Amino acid sequence: MTGGQITALVGLVLIVAGLLVLRRTRPVWYWVAFGAPAKLIRIASTYRSVMEACGLTEPPSRLRLAVAAATKRMPSRMVPRMTRARITASGLVLRIKMQPGQEVHDFEKATERLRHSWRAYAVHVTALTPGWLQVRVIGYDVLRRVVMPRTAQQKLLSVPVALRSDGAVHTRDFRAIAHELVMGATESGKSVYLRGLLAGLAPQSVALVGIDCKWGVELAPFSPRLSALACTPEEAADLLDALVREMTERYELIRAAQRLAPGTSPESISSDIWGLPEDMRPVPVVVVVDEVAELFLTATSADEKRRDQMVTQLVRLAQLGRAAGIYLEVCGQRFGAELGKGATALRAQLTGRISHRVNDETTAKMALGDISPVAVLAATTIGPDQRGVAVAGDSSGGWSLVRSPFTSLPEAVAACAEHAAMTPSVPNLDPFRPSAPSRAFALVADKD
Repeated sequence: MTGGQITALVGLVLIVAGLLVLRRTRPVWYWVAFGAPAKLIRIASTYRSVMEACGLTEPPSRLRLAVAAATKRMPSRMVPRMTRARITASGLVLRIKMQPGQEVHDFEKATERLRHSWRAYAVHVTALTPGWLQVRVIGYDVLRRVVMPRTAQQKLLSVPVALRSDGAVHTRDFRAIAHELVMGATESGKSVYLRGLLAGLAPQSVALVGIDCKWGVELAPFSPRLSALACTPEEAADLLDALVREMTERYELIRAAQRLAPGTSPESISSDIWGLPEDMRPVPVVVVVDEVAELFLTATSADEKRRDQMVTQLVRLAQLGRAAGIYLEVCGQRFGAELGKGATALRAQLTGRISHRVNDETTAKMALGDISPVAVLAATTIGPDQRGVAVAGDSSGGWSLVRSPFTSLPEAVAACAEHAAMTPSVPNLDPFRPSAPSRAFALVADKD
């Protein structure tokens, strides 16, 4: 082997090694530069054969049969027409026009066959307008290393909190889904999801309220940005009563604004706070309940009375809070009917569902059973090494696999401290405004 051949071989090895390193460390760059063009060529060259093999073709129309008979040719079956292909950071987006007689369900059943035929990581099908659908071909595991797109913009009460398995951004929009249930075992990533949500809400004009019956160890670090915080069941009971009073006063404000003078246009009449003039509109309130099971636990008859009162107030907020601008984010490790009276009623009002890894199938069914049996199965297969991976769904039946970007506790605390000046004062909640701890603790001194 000559010196030139050795040099060429070494150069080829270095190029291949560089591509492998790029693929692992910068999967988006590798995909856009090399993976996407190669995948697009493969799909274009095998499109007809793959559609035929997957049973996604239709018999020729009568016109084509007549033309074929006149020309004495064998007419081919009609293939759904791909009209556009777009490269994204995670894959390809194909726009397809279906043939008469086809439906979206035909393509949904064939996603696994399409995935293997095109050597893709995943294939997702979404209906657009009648006769048109969108096929997202995912080129690599986007959840292995979550990188949120820079285009994920925030707006009031809307926070991009995770990345979906199809490469799209999962946004927690309180205006669209008022209340949400977040489940997850210890070390499943539930706290990371909550940190990202609080850090995203911190710069917004909202009042944040925390109920953390674990003596505040989870939510107390965010105190500079909290308008109210309850750290024990006794404090939680009083805080929930105050929230219900706040909700009642807001409804009275809405009713008073509806007493309009004759001749007022119907467009100015509203049944929630968002239709009120800005100078009258109260600030929206997001209530975060950490470890909801602690509100249901009782040891004495007095605890049972307090529990019933708390659960009743929580259910009332879930049923009536949306129009008053009060939204719930209920978190816990376990949630089931065995918690007691009111658990099922509360769950029914929590439209959004996030289920991280759980310890038992019952909790997954309680969170996702009314959404989809497949979603329950997906939640129970999340492994301990997949921290942050969760199943996100809502009562409409739609669900997807998501993963939150890692947000450390110091990062979330810093975001809340930076925007502490934006913490609104709500008169009914001022008695529960967190303050700096006054009790000093002895520290253990290190000894050599």
